[in-house]
Amino acid sequence: MAVATASRTDPLGHTTLAGTQRTTDTGPTKIPIVAHIITDDDLEILQGSKLQPLNLKRVIKLLTDPHSMMLYDRHVNALQRICRHYQKGIPMKELVQVFKILNVCADRMDSQILYEQPVVDILKLCALPYLKEKSSDELTYEQIVIESVSQLGYLMRIPSDIIRKQICRTLQAFYNESSIVQDVQHKPSSLSYNRRMVEMSDISETLVKSLALLENNLDIKLQVLSVLQDLSRNSGKNCEQMLRAEAAKRLCLRLMDPDPSGQLLFRSIDIIWNLLEYGDKHIVASQLNNITCISQLRDAFIFQMTQGYSHYDRQLRNDLLVISSLVAESCPDAPFVETGFVKQLTLFATFQEVKSHNPLVKQLKLQTNHEDFELRKLLMNVLVLLSRDPNCHSCELILSEGHLLLALFSFVRANEKQSRPREWSVAQFEEMQLHAMSVLSSLCPLMLEDYMTCQGSTRLLLLLEWCVGPDTFGGHGNSFHGTSGRGNKKAQMRHCLRLMRSVVSTEDEVILQDLSDQGAINQLLGVLSTAFTKSADQYDAVEIEMQSDILFILSCLCDRDMHKKELFGTLGVDTLVRHLKTDVKLLNSGLGHHKLLLAAIDCVWCSVVGCYITEDYLLEKEGVYLLIDLLEMSPKNMHNLIVGCLLDLCENPKTVNHVLTWRGQNGSTAAHLFCEMWRNEEAEIGASRDENGAITDVTKPLMGQLQEERGTVSLPSQFPSQAIVDVSENMRAKIYSFFCKIGFTDLPGLTVDDHVTLTIIEKYLDFKIGEVWTEIMKELEMENVRPVTPDAEAMEAISRAIEERAQIVAATQAELLEAQRNQDILDEQEFYAEIRENHRQAEKRESDFAAFTLRVSSISHLKAAKKRQELSIDASRIQPKYRDIDHFHDTTLHTLRTTVFSGKHVKVETPPRVTEGERPELAPYDPGELPPLNRQFVKHLTI
Repeated sequence: MAVATASRTDPLGHTTLAGTQRTTDTGPTKIPIVAHIITDDDLEILQGSKLQPLNLKRVIKLLTDPHSMMLYDRHVNALQRICRHYQKGIPMKELVQVFKILNVCADRMDSQILYEQPVVDILKLCALPYLKEKSSDELTYEQIVIESVSQLGYLMRIPSDIIRKQICRTLQAFYNESSIVQDVQHKPSSLSYNRRMVEMSDISETLVKSLALLENNLDIKLQVLSVLQDLSRNSGKNCEQMLRAEAAKRLCLRLMDPDPSGQLLFRSIDIIWNLLEYGDKHIVASQLNNITCISQLRDAFIFQMTQGYSHYDRQLRNDLLVISSLVAESCPDAPFVETGFVKQLTLFATFQEVKSHNPLVKQLKLQTNHEDFELRKLLMNVLVLLSRDPNCHSCELILSEGHLLLALFSFVRANEKQSRPREWSVAQFEEMQLHAMSVLSSLCPLMLEDYMTCQGSTRLLLLLEWCVGPDTFGGHGNSFHGTSGRGNKKAQMRHCLRLMRSVVSTEDEVILQDLSDQGAINQLLGVLSTAFTKSADQYDAVEIEMQSDILFILSCLCDRDMHKKELFGTLGVDTLVRHLKTDVKLLNSGLGHHKLLLAAIDCVWCSVVGCYITEDYLLEKEGVYLLIDLLEMSPKNMHNLIVGCLLDLCENPKTVNHVLTWRGQNGSTAAHLFCEMWRNEEAEIGASRDENGAITDVTKPLMGQLQEERGTVSLPSQFPSQAIVDVSENMRAKIYSFFCKIGFTDLPGLTVDDHVTLTIIEKYLDFKIGEVWTEIMKELEMENVRPVTPDAEAMEAISRAIEERAQIVAATQAELLEAQRNQDILDEQEFYAEIRENHRQAEKRESDFAAFTLRVSSISHLKAAKKRQELSIDASRIQPKYRDIDHFHDTTLHTLRTTVFSGKHVKVETPPRVTEGERPELAPYDPGELPPLNRQFVKHLTI
């Protein structure tokens, strides 16, 4: 009989019983044993031939054993047997033995050439992806694979061209090929795995170092360069390894070696380009920063420039120029001047516009194709980068001798609508024109004499006049410089103003006078008033930038020159007022309104302030009100400029009245605004103040937290101390100067906190002098210098006087705060008294209403009230016995039963609680008190 408590299914699908032993009548039955590991081979799902293991240790022993190391024929047969056995790939677990065999053969290659072909055959097998028995083999044998790939590079030491070529082919196939069919049960490694192993090995560095062995073997050298091209493409790790071996320097030093095929230059430049793109370009530039490398780049560029004729040669020529540009950008001190490269570049950049008899350009002609067009722009760009050389004077002389500015200014002219045959197209000329003006913006400040020689100011003003003129021109706006210039002249106008801005920023008097003499001020004001007539929120970023540039140019032209400020005149003031009315909400739009507003304020400061004619007109246009409005609503980083402008504007006596008259959004005054700014400044620097803004430490009434932490440091006399630096780091000195203009007393709209702050502002200069003297005494003490007795007594008296003044200010502040507290208490009492009076009036209204209802509801109370009224009237008479005279006429209506004076209407003040629904409490009704009423009495009562 069979008994079972549970059943289970094995991996093959057979069901067995578990829990009790199965018994039958014949005896116990054996339970079958199920295998725990079932391989793919057992399931017969693997395809391909099965790779049988090979005992490589015997081969190694055959090669290294002293008794068999001379049996060369057996060695060759064993190596050939290995090649036949692993013709579909080498397993990862056998790589250690295989490369040990390769190294043994490599060491014997000098004595026996028989090993050459077997080594080549084994290297061919290494080009195949390595085989793995399990999925985990990639992780298990990762370090072995990395070292095996590195060993391939070490085998370049074998002095055999065949082996070296095969190593290069093996590496290229292992790194690039992924579609190799290996009819074997083992799974090959993936291409991504192979590339990762190559990146983790040092094969790239080894191949770069092996170039030193191949200087006289061009064929193998080109093979190695081809491998380095593949390894450096899209791999930052390989590029880093190559840079560790100074690959850029090694390649650049041999650029111009003899090479009939022309591959050496191309492959070397391609590798350097990859190093710049995927490696650290600063390291590449530093490796190329030597006279030999720059000379090689120069020779290669000149050769391609003068001898190249094909599309490929032009591209290679441009690549050489780009590499030179990157070197010049990263290393400004690179020896381009010393090698003569700058002179040659200047010649090639100007030979079309400036005629030259140099034989290099005698037969040279640039076409209108894309490569030559890019060459012109690259030449302009590299000359700008070279002008940043610390030895810039030598470079400037070379550029000046080459008439570079004259060549560039040939593009600063009005654009034509159609191009001539064999000339740049309209779009190409426009792009080159904008690029040339961008280059001039960098070069003109360095070459002012050449700028004046080329009549640059005249050219710029003529171009600006064309930009705003009626001539129609639709810009293409294709390039980076042509942003927002499609279909208009906006790009030309933008770069023209940029160039003019860079020139006037040098503050050269000759250039400023030349622009002014040619009417630049009136022309720029006309551009502002005619070309920009929309509202401020309708401008785009380019238009706002152009307006900012114009205002900056006007500021530079009119600064410190009274005659030019008069030329600025009322038209300029009207323009500035329009810009000062810019909505402050636009400052965060990201279009540059903050720059425009700062430029407008700076233009007010430079072009208006100082000339009474323009100042008075600005006051008429409420310019001071606009500036203080901006001060109230603008961000803090703009306050310093606005306060400085207002401070200089206050030199005009008429300005003070405008400042005192100004009222802010909540009715605040300018004095209150500046006191609030003072408190914000002190809160930012961490000055010691209590919650009311009063002084807490009389020994340092102005010192901020940062100044206190830095302490006093002994400095040379030419360096300012912390107390002096503090004057320029915040606006407290300007606020003090502003109050010196408007006064410290009789200022409207000040609160108690403002008066407390004003006591500190008034003594700012005394406190600052005290800080300076305190620093002097501490520095003398630190330097162990004892002043003479009179000086010591004087310094002690100064210190004591400053501290006493601080105590006086603190006491004044305490009195102000105490007076404010007393006033608050008095106001509180008055408020409570008002509340009590309101309650009394309310109670009186209620009592009056209750009396009224009592009179109209009770005749006895009405009679009593009537009697009291008559007595009150008699008491108010001048002659109390007027009733006793002979001619007395009684005017009283005896039938009238009212206690109010007669009229058409009776006014009754009803308490609020009655109107809200509550009824007043009436006197209890007593019918015995009231006499019977007849109709006649009721009739008289209603009348």
